[in-house]
Amino acid sequence: MKTIYASIIVLFFCITGNAQNFSKTSHGIKTAANGTTIEIQFYNPAIVRVIKFPISKNYSKESLSVVLKPSKTAFAVRETGTAIILKSEKLNVIINKVSGDVTFAASSDKVLLKEKPDGTKFEPFNDTGVNTYTVSQAFILDKDEPIYGLGQHQNGNLNQRNLKYHLEQGNTEDAVTFFQSIKGYGLYWDNYSPTEFTDNAGETSFKSIVGDASDYYFMYGGNADGVIKQMRALTGNAPMFPLWTYGFWQSRERYKSQNELVNVVKQYRDLNVPLDGIIQDWQYWGNNYLWNAMDFLNPEFSDPEKMVDEIHNLNAHLIISIWSSFGPQTKPYKEMDQKGMLFNITTWPESGSETWPPITDYPSGVRVYDAYNPEARDIYWKYTSKGLFDRGIDGWWMDSTEPDHLQIKPEDYDTKTYLGSFRKVRNAYPLMTVGGVYDHQRKATSEKRVFILTRSAFAGQQRYGANTWSGDTGSSWETLRNQIPAGLNFTLTGIPHWNSDIGGFFAGAYKKSANDGNGAKNPLYQELYVRWIQFGTFNAMMRSHGTDVPREIYYFGKKGEPVFDAIDKFINLRYALLPYIYATSWEVTNKQSSFMRALFMDFSADKKVWDMNNEYMFGNSILVAPVTEAQYTPEKIVKVNEETGWNKQEAAKNAEKTAVDFTAEKSKEIYLPAGTDWYDFWTNEKIKGGQQITRKTTIDMIPLYVKEGAIIPLGPKVQFAEEKKWDNLEIRVYPGKNGSFILYEDEFDNYNYEKGSYTEIEFLWNDTAGKLTISDRKGQYKGMLSNRKFTIVMPDGLKKSIDYNGKKVQEKFNLSKK
Repeated sequence: MKTIYASIIVLFFCITGNAQNFSKTSHGIKTAANGTTIEIQFYNPAIVRVIKFPISKNYSKESLSVVLKPSKTAFAVRETGTAIILKSEKLNVIINKVSGDVTFAASSDKVLLKEKPDGTKFEPFNDTGVNTYTVSQAFILDKDEPIYGLGQHQNGNLNQRNLKYHLEQGNTEDAVTFFQSIKGYGLYWDNYSPTEFTDNAGETSFKSIVGDASDYYFMYGGNADGVIKQMRALTGNAPMFPLWTYGFWQSRERYKSQNELVNVVKQYRDLNVPLDGIIQDWQYWGNNYLWNAMDFLNPEFSDPEKMVDEIHNLNAHLIISIWSSFGPQTKPYKEMDQKGMLFNITTWPESGSETWPPITDYPSGVRVYDAYNPEARDIYWKYTSKGLFDRGIDGWWMDSTEPDHLQIKPEDYDTKTYLGSFRKVRNAYPLMTVGGVYDHQRKATSEKRVFILTRSAFAGQQRYGANTWSGDTGSSWETLRNQIPAGLNFTLTGIPHWNSDIGGFFAGAYKKSANDGNGAKNPLYQELYVRWIQFGTFNAMMRSHGTDVPREIYYFGKKGEPVFDAIDKFINLRYALLPYIYATSWEVTNKQSSFMRALFMDFSADKKVWDMNNEYMFGNSILVAPVTEAQYTPEKIVKVNEETGWNKQEAAKNAEKTAVDFTAEKSKEIYLPAGTDWYDFWTNEKIKGGQQITRKTTIDMIPLYVKEGAIIPLGPKVQFAEEKKWDNLEIRVYPGKNGSFILYEDEFDNYNYEKGSYTEIEFLWNDTAGKLTISDRKGQYKGMLSNRKFTIVMPDGLKKSIDYNGKKVQEKFNLSKK
């Protein structure tokens, strides 16, 4: 019967003459060519889904990433001798009636992307008894067309052309099957199995191990922000994070008692160094057989309620490590094991002992749970809530959300999950496990915003209140350099919250090469750490973390010493920028913006920035040029990975004995993009864009520039984010062009903003008139400031104080002409 039906379909679509070679559907059309059924679905005027599958098959799928439902979109369809052409307000989609390949063009008929002729391939594949395909789709890009995205990769490349990736989740590699082009379009390949991405002179292609169809979404945004807006419309918007998450965070592998943990916060308070968060890593649960018990079973954490209260009384927040796996003596393991919800792949930790290398005669028995199973996610939250959330834990450090997959065997991919083989859904694991925690906490309460720090991500994860960090990196200058393009490409997939371990995770080589064995006093590491913390100041999360070398500021020296003072200066700068950062967070949520912005996003007309991997914009106004090469000490290359990095026996070759003068002045080459003039953040010197300059640097300074027309608020000096109200903000205005800025405020840690409980105050700079307008305040929320003072500061030093009660105010400035 199926054979007869397929023959009728083929006959229908092969009829020539006046008959249509397609049938209309509710959101597009369906046709056939070259032995393939082709379905085009408009999700909105700028997003179109393309589905191709063998004509003898049927296909349906509920996407794990896509949350947008296809809307009623006006489009026209017409046929020519060789093509079927669909036209919406934003897109033209052209299907070749013979070959079946699809071409996408803007409404202006400018060609954006073409499928490669005969570029859709289906190779029969038996997926644990299910007959399916290895599926691939190839495209043709312009020769010199940069593309970006594909997740987080640590190879130092910004432009992803002429590269090949095995897209599979790993500790330091985050696979997202999405890229966007300088031409203003994006493409999301909606497949969750391990996938080969290839770009060469012949094609740009995705090839996935398992797939019943070639299933992808093409979106047009006109520019990078527009593409991100469409990707978030497709896969979910990013919610607001609490204000406290944007302060400074201290962590290490690991605090070994609750007293040690609390004392770190106390020492920061005693030193008057700002801090908003402390993080407890693993083994607060006890031994490896109790791995991730979601409970404080370690005797050194005997009174967790007291620990949490002490941290809160110090005006700090605590997030805690939870994993995607469980030890055999834990309650979650026993409950899930009875229901067949645990995998048998090898994961971390392999041994019940904590020695290195692992003693495999005593396996830990730790197993990964089936996060694809909704009941398993319920069980996971039940223990998370009872053991941790109900005790006042503020957020989640979801480690190993790839999950860790060690000693990989081919048969591991045959593992049965709730949604089919592990092979079929492997890359979506972080989306499912992170989403499970977010969804459950949102159901539990709207009084506290979800905050998740996680090591892995997939398309759509921005909707789950998650910040992804770059994994267990090595502590080297090369690694630091690679963080910039890694974070930018990750951001360009539409996931805005990203950071790295400040100082790199594995730092043992610096400890062993120090004369006294203290890596924090080793000048080689001190210089690297200072430069990394300066970079981290301009990430979505500022978090110091690692092993081997302690990262708390007091280990690096004391006040009055260059290294300590440099760290202190940038932590304080982070807090001064909180009003700017929080307003950027609102831009991310409300207008689909990004924290870290590749320079081409704002200066696409300047081709020199298309592949610039060592500078970026932080928010819309600040250009950041981190110092990523050693200036005071020799560079030390540390080659590690997440497995060998744990080898504490790896000795350093020689102890470096270097005389270092951290007070000396150095310099760095910087490119300032064309299209605007720039102000030096430190000196207010105005410099013309479109040129390479040399900037003097010191250990406590990196080059920062503000584009003309920018308006930047600076907050008060504080020890934690909410210590003082923003009732007397300094507003820096950078003349040269018209500009605007919206100061956003809300209750900082609940979801009332979703109900309209927030305020916006817009600042408008008219450059020709030299006039600043502070508009009427929009909105209200409980506890808002009714009256406040703004101190307006110009680059030439001119200051004016303005009293503001929510009503429009205008002020004229007579600026010096320099």
